[in-house]
Amino acid sequence: MPKIELMRRVLASNDALAAAQRKELDRHGVLGINIMSGPGAGKTSLVERTAEALSRKYRIQVIEGDIQGDLDARRVAAKGVRCIQINTQGACHLDGLMLGPAMGEIDFADLDLLLIENVGNLVCPAEFMLPVHYNVTVISTPEGSDKPVKYQLMFSKSDVIVINKIDLLPHVDFDVAALKKAVRKLRPGITFIEMSAKTGKGVDKWVAWLERRLRDRRKSR
Repeated sequence: MPKIELMRRVLASNDALAAAQRKELDRHGVLGINIMSGPGAGKTSLVERTAEALSRKYRIQVIEGDIQGDLDARRVAAKGVRCIQINTQGACHLDGLMLGPAMGEIDFADLDLLLIENVGNLVCPAEFMLPVHYNVTVISTPEGSDKPVKYQLMFSKSDVIVINKIDLLPHVDFDVAALKKAVRKLRPGITFIEMSAKTGKGVDKWVAWLERRLRDRRKSR
């Protein structure tokens, strides 16, 4: 029982910190997106595609979360967008406390879109609120369509599900309809976007969704 109470206090403290951090985004009309997935599903590729499509129209900042290394951060920076690397040193998620130093480096008055690429994990990231407006979960077709049944919290906390690597559908056992049905039981009305970050198919649907939210945030300034 004490362990349960301690976890509740940790989550409550994080939620309060993340809410305070999000006020800074709101004050400047910045859109915050938290991108989650298991390892290798295509989070970084999604960020790269976003940078390619929108960096000339919008000011983008990326925060890269990894247990170790900066390989993904270098990939993103090569696309010409600002990127801050956070190494969690073993932690399987990002949280408000970890984001604190990075948030302090960002000039939100000179920003439109904050993309946070969370640590690759289908469990822990869903437990910790971040200073964002939408949670996006990427699921790739080689992973299998049973993940919403096994990792319900992640999918129940998501606003958008990106089904990535659809170019591999003819070669893997992945039931798109079954996945959507399972997710809708957890989150009715959720948005699905089917795409291939590798070939570019469907990326326009992701970009269109993002631009609608960016325009809404601009109106709030």
